Amino acid sequence: MQELSVKRRYRIDSIDVLRGLVMVIMALDHVRDFFHRVVVEGGDELATGPTDLDSTTPALFFTRWITHFCAPIFVFLAGTSGYLLGFKKTKKELSSFLIKRGLWLVVVEVGIITLGWTFNPFYNVIILQVIWAIGISFFILGILIYLPFKAILTIGLIIVFGHNLLDYPGISAGLKGSLISDLLYFSDFSVYNIDKDHLFLIVYSFLPWTGVMLLGYCFGRLFSSGVNAAWRKKILWQMGAGLLLLFILLRLINKYGDPVPWSVQPRGDVFTFLSFINVNKYPPSLQFLCLTIGGGMLLLSLLEERKNKTTDFFRIYGRVPMFYYILHFYLIHLLVVIFFYAQGYSGSQIVTPNNPFLFRPSDFGFNLWGVYAVWVSVVLILFPLCKKYDRYKSLHVHHKWWLGYL
Repeated sequence: MQELSVKRRYRIDSIDVLRGLVMVIMALDHVRDFFHRVVVEGGDELATGPTDLDSTTPALFFTRWITHFCAPIFVFLAGTSGYLLGFKKTKKELSSFLIKRGLWLVVVEVGIITLGWTFNPFYNVIILQVIWAIGISFFILGILIYLPFKAILTIGLIIVFGHNLLDYPGISAGLKGSLISDLLYFSDFSVYNIDKDHLFLIVYSFLPWTGVMLLGYCFGRLFSSGVNAAWRKKILWQMGAGLLLLFILLRLINKYGDPVPWSVQPRGDVFTFLSFINVNKYPPSLQFLCLTIGGGMLLLSLLEERKNKTTDFFRIYGRVPMFYYILHFYLIHLLVVIFFYAQGYSGSQIVTPNNPFLFRPSDFGFNLWGVYAVWVSVVLILFPLCKKYDRYKSLHVHHKWWLGYL
């Protein structure tokens, strides 16, 4: 029991709650990917994309936009968790764990999560998304933790604040166009063939996300034992507000920090505002990261020492993020299969041209109200499973090594 209490001492409730909150919101985006009807009766398309200001609606835009906070906060807190692990491991043990966990996450992305997305057992399309980027970033962090703390902080700052220099044509012209450059930074859903029947899709270039993880690792120092909670809350608020102010300043200047400047929109003031907050995620721009991580720090400040039924609910998901992440893909796609047949589709419509997701015809799905209903159902169905797994993991993590990887 003493060993278990030591373990719990370094679990920070506010971090678990925030991580759980973004995991729940993240599921909304994935439910929308699968269940939002792309084509309405008569063949008219809805938005070409939820953030396409020429065709989207405010409700659809915000359904997508709010989920932008998920990946950067999750990656940032993954780095923080890496720092907190250092309270229980030697530097050599921590390096080994991060490197092995990073490699394991790449395997999970390719072998398990890709299948959850596509339901294609032949793996004709392999998708490299956030878990792959976290895996590579963990691997790099596992190597860099031997450096002094200030060196890790400096590298993280240079990457996060400087990577948008690569967007300037004079710099990027000689760098774009190769597999390595797309893996590092330039991918815009880039497709590469493995053979005539198999390809992989690069959604997340890892370099900016590695910078986010390195800064998250350094951020973990705020949660060291002995740090005054009231002081930490004040610092979190100041840092979060500072990042949001920097976002507004950079956005007003409209010259650096995002490859797509905002502009006055012909559809009116509402869409001009949407243009202002519509920042680039692939790869994550400096402005995108200031907005999302700044908002996350403000939430951490508000969550400091806060405990109630709502925080207890989200904390469950935040304590078992990988378990939840894997399960939610399979549950969502299983529901897609059920509704596919319930809506009268046939086996000949399982495969849709230019769509890697099986059982997802272009006219399949619901309006936004239906999407939200499915989202709430998915989250609630997974709650008892996550709660049970969290209890199991808490009791056995010291005896079953593999629990540290799931």
